[in-house]
Amino acid sequence: MLDLDHRLLSPSILSADFYNLGTEAENALHCGANWLHIDVMDGHFVPQLSFGSKIVADIKRHNKCFCDCHLMVTNPEDLIDAFVAAKADLINIHAEATYHGDRYINRIKDAGCFAGITINPTTPVSSIIHYLPLVDMVLVMSVNPGFSGQKCITYNFDKIRELDNIRKDKGYSYKIEIDGGITMHNVQTVLDAGCDIVVAGSGFFGLDNDGKRQFADMIHNYK
Repeated sequence: MLDLDHRLLSPSILSADFYNLGTEAENALHCGANWLHIDVMDGHFVPQLSFGSKIVADIKRHNKCFCDCHLMVTNPEDLIDAFVAAKADLINIHAEATYHGDRYINRIKDAGCFAGITINPTTPVSSIIHYLPLVDMVLVMSVNPGFSGQKCITYNFDKIRELDNIRKDKGYSYKIEIDGGITMHNVQTVLDAGCDIVVAGSGFFGLDNDGKRQFADMIHNYK
């Protein structure tokens, strides 16, 4: 079970400057990021390519930060072992990308990692109801995955509220994460809805260091 003392910020390094990726990652953590969000894209499930498990292995070799790995790929089961070997902390797969999700959630957890399930903007919470007792985290996409810098699709905030209500009603322990178009202008709304972990890409990396710290403080100091 993920045990969180407060709400967390997990910036997506997809929006970092790849030429200076190590420096950007270190600076994000210095400015208040709790985790690093690793968006893995295969050019098939989503239209872009990003990076594989080596980026996680290299981050963990130089910095022991929590790596929040989001597999936006077809057949995510083919990558689980590589990300486990790279010392990923959390491996998140898409409900839309696999027919045997419970098997792979259990495989991730049996390997010693936290496991998450992700839903795209048009995928209803009802489609993952049987995952909820199993997973450590549910990631709600508030953009269609594949590109950073997209406008937030705000109807997905209702999914956060729905997941929070189910969690309270059933006594489940999963955490709720949101990813897509989250900025300082709408982060309060998603926190109010029940979100525990905020992923921000361009909304974080596009800020100067003072802005990054302010964004992190808004999340950490949420009551």
